[in-house]
Amino acid sequence: MDLTNLLSAEWWIVTFGLIGILVIIFAETGLLIGFFLPGDSLLVVAGMGASAQVASAVGLDTPFPLTVLLIGAPVCAIAGAQLGHYIGAKAGPRLFARPESRLFKQEYVEKAQHYFEKFGPEKAVVLARFIPIVRTFLNPVAGMLGMNPRRFLIWNIVGGILWTDGLLIFGYFIGSRIPNVDRYILPGAAVIILLSVIPIVREIMKNKKAAAGAPPVVPGTEPKGKHHRETA
Repeated sequence: MDLTNLLSAEWWIVTFGLIGILVIIFAETGLLIGFFLPGDSLLVVAGMGASAQVASAVGLDTPFPLTVLLIGAPVCAIAGAQLGHYIGAKAGPRLFARPESRLFKQEYVEKAQHYFEKFGPEKAVVLARFIPIVRTFLNPVAGMLGMNPRRFLIWNIVGGILWTDGLLIFGYFIGSRIPNVDRYILPGAAVIILLSVIPIVREIMKNKKAAAGAPPVVPGTEPKGKHHRETA
């Protein structure tokens, strides 16, 4: 298998079908190893696959049932995020505090705390849905930082529905209305991925600029970090 296929929404859809789409949505938001999966473009292309003209063009026997997608995708996204929150609440400190870990670093905790303080926990949970990688790691970080499970569930539901159904309906609309739209699936997916990573690139550049202008820290005078903990 070509490794580039892992980033191709069309390959995932044609290879694994409807069940595969739902499993991937769950894995990207719930399993910490799923951050590389193409969630945004997958949802758009899946919505396109619910239209007859795109389904036949990409090799599907029948179009995806749009109703099943509109119900199943948010359910899987919400369930995945809840699992991520539970993992973070139960094992977060051990995961993120391990210095030898390449995936779970203290900087993720600090970044999530920054989002929580800037937008508030509710907005952070919703907005994270639309940012690749962040939507995978923010859920366990929210659990580790003590965000109340009930509050998390409410805003997890809001974000999960907006993200999945919004992109699915968008994909179905353009798949049904634009002639020969299947020709633009690959470049369209590339544009979606590019737009979704812009916030990450901006944040990285901002952090580098801030670090370059920060005064040197005298050893022994570093402030001790305090992690935000929510009460029930």
